[in-house]
Amino acid sequence: MPLNDILDLLLEMDNSEGTRLNKFLSELGFCSRREADRLIEGKKVKVNGTIAGIGAKVFRGDKVMVNGQFIENNSEDHVYIAFNKPVGIVCTTDTTNERNNIVEFINHERRIFPIGRLDKDSEGLIFLTSDGDIVNKILRAGNKHEKEYIVTVDRPLNQDFVSKMSAGIPILGGTTKKCLVEQTKSNEFRIVLTQGLNRQIRRMCEYLNYEVVRLKRIRIMNIKLDVGQGNWRNLSASEMLQIQSMLVNSSNIAPKKHSKNQSTFKETEPKPLKSTKSNTHSSSKPKRASTERPDSKNNKQSTSTKSRTSKPSSDKRSKSNKLNPAGNKGRNRSGRR
Repeated sequence: MPLNDILDLLLEMDNSEGTRLNKFLSELGFCSRREADRLIEGKKVKVNGTIAGIGAKVFRGDKVMVNGQFIENNSEDHVYIAFNKPVGIVCTTDTTNERNNIVEFINHERRIFPIGRLDKDSEGLIFLTSDGDIVNKILRAGNKHEKEYIVTVDRPLNQDFVSKMSAGIPILGGTTKKCLVEQTKSNEFRIVLTQGLNRQIRRMCEYLNYEVVRLKRIRIMNIKLDVGQGNWRNLSASEMLQIQSMLVNSSNIAPKKHSKNQSTFKETEPKPLKSTKSNTHSSSKPKRASTERPDSKNNKQSTSTKSRTSKPSSDKRSKSNKLNPAGNKGRNRSGRR
């Protein structure tokens, strides 16, 4: 399919689905999604002259007003940035608690956020955008979008290291997916991943008793690192068109959550629980157990009534003993409880 036809298809899909109103206002930088919900609940937002409700969607050409103020619909004009992150910069939008955050380092006029992350001690290519829809499509491991790295370790490599890294390493409760690993220098290798586990490459190397000295990402999908350290550039229209064509069949739906003992990449099936004798015995005779309870209850009631009629004086002793087996010494305390 020609690229122009793919772009037309994507535009048609976006127009048919629309954008949630709170997300629309948030991506424009007008307010947060939570604040947008408050404005909508307060009936202060109109779409095409009609008061909007929670969950309302905005489509191309719609006119949005907040407190009588017209909000320009420039949501099509998203920002897509390729940035060469230096070591020491943190991939977070928290500008309050993290002084070396990536957002203030770039200091873009639009509200942008990183797609994925690179560790503070790592460097290289990372995308930033104002488009929330594209993030999950790029990041989901199931979508199989490649990320390429050059890694330097603390000692010489061997073929055993390359083979094991390629086949998969057990980390974080599972085994990493098979990947391309190629030795480029004595203590340097190239690796191509479709996953993005927490500190994945560092953990894989640590498992094989290697320590990462330098980790640099040089490619994401079709975009190669081509700007100096600390610099960024806008992705071109042709680059974005190619990325969008690669994302046509990609999902932006988050996978189901797993428990701590389950892995989200390669799971090992849990062993079946062994049955015990007590469980087998209790389940084999359910009727006998159920019929014995009412009989034993009636027997207790008959013996208790018999004792009450024959020995009234001993009844008081039995009650006090039930409350306090130690005798009469603690009767007042048990009464206070």
